[in-house]
Amino acid sequence: MALLRSKEIRVMRPEDIKAKFKELSDELMHERGIAAMGGAPSSPGKIRALRTNVARIHTITRELEMAAAVKAGPKKPAKEENAKKEDKKEKPKPKVKKEKAEKPKKEEKT
Repeated sequence: MALLRSKEIRVMRPEDIKAKFKELSDELMHERGIAAMGGAPSSPGKIRALRTNVARIHTITRELEMAAAVKAGPKKPAKEENAKKEDKKEKPKPKVKKEKAEKPKKEEKT
């Protein structure tokens, strides 16, 4: 199993990336199942390579989502939302000191 390069993943279409992610996740789950049952893996480094590829795809997908969010710009709250938030804010209550109860004195033994 060859590692996917970041350049290769970035060139793919979003549908292809999702399909590849699902394929690799399923294959990883299968390999982990074999290892959990005590079977010998077909190649020792396959699970590590699968984990790396899944993580790489997940990272690049997240980067693309963040880039799209930055392009869209920050959301401006509507005036109604600001009014609701101000209503929910409560003024801090003044602190009141509680008086300590006196402990009963111990009687002396004679």
